[in-house]
Amino acid sequence: MKRIAALLLLALVIIAASLPAYARKENKSIGENSKEARRASKQYQKYAKKQAKRQQKAMKKYQKAQRKAARHQQRHG
Repeated sequence: MKRIAALLLLALVIIAASLPAYARKENKSIGENSKEARRASKQYQKYAKKQAKRQQKAMKKYQKAQRKAARHQQRHG
């Protein structure tokens, strides 16, 4: 189970690292325009929240599958 959790975290890091190019470009102008900086920050927070929600959903699905497999093995094992 720890191995799968580690793989999910690794997948999250890889996805986060592959942000669209326009999000990286926004970071250059953070010192120049506070409005753009706030927008970029809000956009990143929204993205991070969405990714965290996806990860939680994936973990729940994995745990449910593990419980189901354990029950199946008890009955038929």
